[in-house]
Amino acid sequence: MADQSSSTPPVGRQRGLFFILLTVTLDAMGIGLLIPVIPKLIQHLTGQGFAAAAVYGGWLTATFAAAQFFAGPALGSLSDRLGRRPVLLASLAAFGLSYGVMAVAPSLAWLFLAQLLTGIFGATPATAGAFIADISPPAERTRNFGLMAAAFGTGLVLGPAAGGMLAAVHLRAPFLIAAGLSLATAGYGALVLPESLRPEHRRAFSWKKSNPLGAVTALHGSNARVGTLLAAAFFQRFSTSTLPAIWPYFTMQQYAWTERDVGYSLAAYGTVTVLVQVTLLRWLDAHLGARRTAWLGLVSLAVGYVGFASITGAWVAAVAIPLTAMGFAAGPALAGMLSQQVRPDEQGVLQGVLASLNGLAAVVTPLAMPPLFSAFSNGVAGWVFPGAPYLVGAALASAGVFFVLRGPSAGVQSHVLPPSAAG
Repeated sequence: MADQSSSTPPVGRQRGLFFILLTVTLDAMGIGLLIPVIPKLIQHLTGQGFAAAAVYGGWLTATFAAAQFFAGPALGSLSDRLGRRPVLLASLAAFGLSYGVMAVAPSLAWLFLAQLLTGIFGATPATAGAFIADISPPAERTRNFGLMAAAFGTGLVLGPAAGGMLAAVHLRAPFLIAAGLSLATAGYGALVLPESLRPEHRRAFSWKKSNPLGAVTALHGSNARVGTLLAAAFFQRFSTSTLPAIWPYFTMQQYAWTERDVGYSLAAYGTVTVLVQVTLLRWLDAHLGARRTAWLGLVSLAVGYVGFASITGAWVAAVAIPLTAMGFAAGPALAGMLSQQVRPDEQGVLQGVLASLNGLAAVVTPLAMPPLFSAFSNGVAGWVFPGAPYLVGAALASAGVFFVLRGPSAGVQSHVLPPSAAG
């Protein structure tokens, strides 16, 4: 399989990678900026209390994630046709405009519309991931995907703190700042971002590859190894989503933690996941390779979840949080392995599928895990065991290990046909 990263000058690769990391960080900050202000804004628009606002807020989150689920492959496929640069810049500009709509939304319906648009154009990680695959030699892909994931995590850590401070100034201020960040990034990219996809590696736009199911079918049909690794990525995404879905409820009930304790612990968790992806991942990839890094991360995640589920002392958090954070090392490792199994003209579709998996996990996990926690906490299921969702998370991580071990060895590239103009 052709490696087109060698055609991009080193300076261009470094500049492009810096812009992608900046874009992903600012995108995540834009999402995080809104978290502290959404409840109050919903109350302001509806005139209802926090209980109703929580319901509406859940549906807003589901709307955003569902839009990302469907839009990821479409944007990725479009970038395989037009190139990464125009799709990325157009998405950033539209992302900023959708935040502007939120800033002036006169009703809840307008807020839902804006959130739908934000979800559609917020699927930029698909194009960003394809850009990284284009410019990175195979040996560097896991590390660069790790940097992208760490950039996203950094934005999510910084965003809520900044949003809380801005909301104290004005209720709509976080939306205006988020819009400004996206538009400014698009303008900066128009000046410095090079195109990473060579013309000969582009293909005709395919509707079949522009929806999640069709994209997965097409990728698996061209290479069975892709299907195995996508299954591993599926379980990795869902297992890592388990902890934040029930963490506030679990720690408040089991450890009697306050809101401040929960906030500090989640900040620590986010910080550790970023450190894992920036520093430890590089060492693991260099010494163990992507395949071993993936299964080690998933095994550590499963062990950490079993610890949360079976040990009641709050001290376990200090041990289990680093273990569960290791699950985030598996994601970039799997992305790096997958990128070596597809053609250059399918990188956008692949990254779109991975973005869809993230969106699906963001929709399903918050809807499934809290009710499971509630059922086992109240004894409705016939067994009082609040840690039940973490055992489910451990089972998901273990399933991911199974598919990693069934997948190709690290560094094994597929032997696929040359890119077809028919897509």
